[in-house]
Amino acid sequence: MEYELNDLVEMKKAHPCKKSKYWQIIRMGADIRIKCQGCGASVLFSRRDFEKRLKKVVKHGGEEHV
Repeated sequence: MEYELNDLVEMKKAHPCKKSKYWQIIRMGADIRIKCQGCGASVLFSRRDFEKRLKKVVKHGGEEHV
């Protein structure tokens, strides 16, 4: 699955805050940091773990893929 910096993604498990099920990719490298769109919390994953937990890319390059 293709993803880039600032993409909006949906993960397999929702964040415990229950305010939003979407995350924004805010850092990419060997690790990927995502930010909850509901509460603003950020989580750091290894690239491998991120790809296992990723459900779908919601917005990619300004277009919605719902």
